[in-house]
Amino acid sequence: MHPFHWVPALGERHASTDHRPSGGYPAGSTITTLCDREMRAEVGEMAWLWNTCPACNAEAHRMVGGVRQTATV
Repeated sequence: MHPFHWVPALGERHASTDHRPSGGYPAGSTITTLCDREMRAEVGEMAWLWNTCPACNAEAHRMVGGVRQTATV
């Protein structure tokens, strides 16, 4: 199990270490992301098809000891 969870917000899939309720973050929940931003979670099947935030992805890889990917913001 990873120390973060993925959550769609602001048109991208972001990662967060905030406590995630069973069933996921409810729509409109304020979360702090691995790219150091606060935003509101979104829900829906289409939201999971959004691109992944490059900064969250790079930090997620760092956290699990993977190859660090350079984020271009």
